[in-house]
Amino acid sequence: MTHGSYASVNGIELYYEIHGAEHDGPPLIMLHGGVLTFHLSFDPLLPGLTADRKVIGVELQGHGHTAAAADRPFSIRQCAEDVIALLDHLGLDQADLLGYSLGGLTATEVAVLAPDRVRRVVLAATHFRPDAYYPEITAPEQDSPRLPTEADFAAMKTAYDEVAPNPDDFFPFLERIQPAVHDFEPWTAEQLGRLTMPVLIIIGDTDFIRLEHAVEMKQTLPNAQLAILPGTPHMRVVSDPELVLPMIKPFLA
Repeated sequence: MTHGSYASVNGIELYYEIHGAEHDGPPLIMLHGGVLTFHLSFDPLLPGLTADRKVIGVELQGHGHTAAAADRPFSIRQCAEDVIALLDHLGLDQADLLGYSLGGLTATEVAVLAPDRVRRVVLAATHFRPDAYYPEITAPEQDSPRLPTEADFAAMKTAYDEVAPNPDDFFPFLERIQPAVHDFEPWTAEQLGRLTMPVLIIIGDTDFIRLEHAVEMKQTLPNAQLAILPGTPHMRVVSDPELVLPMIKPFLA
């Protein structure tokens, strides 16, 4: 079963899709990367994840089908509050979360704000502090294998144009979300220490995120596992089902 719907939450119409089959456990909420859509982020993983569980794909404010909402601030906190409101809208007491990049930041904030609503978390290509990025990520005029390619940007723009209510918002919104990802207020060690649910951290060995920060994330969270994918830049961390599904599926099970 697959269908797309909108939920009126916190002053916006938040788009979500439901995939997969009913099962006894909580559904998996999947949160995409920045300026990506749900499908562009996760299509390679969907067949493996939906075979035996319900998956709910969300498109955050300004992403995909969900309008940019110029009159409402964009922040990680606001995105997390929207996801919690969606759980309320759907009558879900608890869910698993899989967040990629911006989606991982959002998933972390959901777990901080409402830990009782979160059973397990997968954080893919994400970080806990702005200084976790390699220097070239915030100075993209440099040439680096860590950065998105021209083909990556073209795919992002095409996916946005296909479904966005206002395709002309792409470049303005791209500028608008940069502070939310690069300059957010970091979580404290105390906040992170209270996240006792199991957390699986996955980063690429050529990710935006410094490897030592990923190790610090693993050491800060009380119940965390860490996987570093070989030969993998940021934009490919969730694109190889043969590499990541054997980690994600047993963890969520």
